[in-house]
Amino acid sequence: MQTPNELLYAASHEWILFADDGSAKVGLTDFAQHALGDIVFVNLPEVGTRVAVGESVGDVESVKAVSDIYSPLAGVIVAVNEALMDAPESLNGDPYGAWLFEVGEIEGKAELLSAVAYDAFCEEAK
Repeated sequence: MQTPNELLYAASHEWILFADDGSAKVGLTDFAQHALGDIVFVNLPEVGTRVAVGESVGDVESVKAVSDIYSPLAGVIVAVNEALMDAPESLNGDPYGAWLFEVGEIEGKAELLSAVAYDAFCEEAK
């Protein structure tokens, strides 16, 4: 399992990459995509939607199940990765390159974990 050190992580298995402008991209972790199996469909939030910490903002469908995507941040959706609509399997092939959505006007965040803390959390969850 890959867990890049430059990212932060939510216990709901999303990664977060903060940008210099104060926005943040959110994606599914390697642990999550591995647990889900082959991802075949992604339902993303709409740009302009205000989201709260822990709110379900979309879902991913795999050959195993449908799983909710949660927002680890409170703010406004400022972008979504439209490329995932045609190639949801890229979440399996490149989980840290295939971001889901970007949050701006951030007003709050979940308790985020470092890579080391997230790895330990995942080990306990096994």
